[in-house]
Amino acid sequence: MNRYIRRSFTDASTPLSLAAFAPLGAVLIWSGNTIVTKAAAVAIDPGSIAFYRWLLAFLVLTPFVGRAVWGYRAIVMSHWSKLALLGTLGMATYQGLAYEAARTTSAINMGVIVALMPLLSSLLANALGGEHLSLRRLIGAIVSVLGLIILTTRARPMDLLHGSVKIGDAWMLVAVSANALYGVLLKRWAVPLSTWQQLYVQIGFGTVVLLPFWIAGPMSPLTAANVPLILYAAIPASMGAPFLWMTGVKHLGAARTSLFMNLLPPVVALMAWAVLDERMHMYHVVGGLVALVGVGIGLRGAGAGKGAVR
Repeated sequence: MNRYIRRSFTDASTPLSLAAFAPLGAVLIWSGNTIVTKAAAVAIDPGSIAFYRWLLAFLVLTPFVGRAVWGYRAIVMSHWSKLALLGTLGMATYQGLAYEAARTTSAINMGVIVALMPLLSSLLANALGGEHLSLRRLIGAIVSVLGLIILTTRARPMDLLHGSVKIGDAWMLVAVSANALYGVLLKRWAVPLSTWQQLYVQIGFGTVVLLPFWIAGPMSPLTAANVPLILYAAIPASMGAPFLWMTGVKHLGAARTSLFMNLLPPVVALMAWAVLDERMHMYHVVGGLVALVGVGIGLRGAGAGKGAVR
């Protein structure tokens, strides 16, 4: 049994059927994690839960992946800077800032801002690839920003001039931008490790980056209230979802995989209403729809790219 589990963690091959459904599974898990992130805002310090979740994920993966990664330590060392940056962007920065954002913004707002990831990934892929920014994608970006303004100002755009927009929305936008860059770099950098091995090393680097923030504190103790949140964040959200997402990026490409993020706002809104008792307002509906329309405009006609399923 242990041999079968170990082989499943180190096998680099992935069926195309899994690649097609992998991003959907990741989005469903992350929708639940958005609710967990918001619930954690009153149960544990952001630096503590970010550090605990990745440390626990690293420890859980070690028996299955650690020996194989040690065997490939020469490859890890030769690509350490790339793996470290990926771990910093995708593990430490994205979720660390999301926990901070949850202190001052709603789960519904967070879900809508995360939905901008497809467009951001597309724009970053163009920029890093030296491609010309098309008029369609520029229009899509402008429309999406308009939707965000409606959402974050509660349909009162003049509030931007008075600085009354919640700082959590700004933190969430930075977090999503970091994760979009993570997806683009993950596709561009072909590190010769399996998906699980890459994830393990990235988690290790992300944990190291988060360590000083945890030490700087305040260090939240483990309690009956926050342990379930940490477990969800560490197991399905830290290991299952990233593996599924990386599988999608590898086979579908960053831009196409990110399209699945369009499903996140309605799922998060439903969960927030059911679990957190957050109320849906008209500005949520209008702002979210405008932002998603912008994403659709920006990504319409996007090519499959090298990672497309054929």
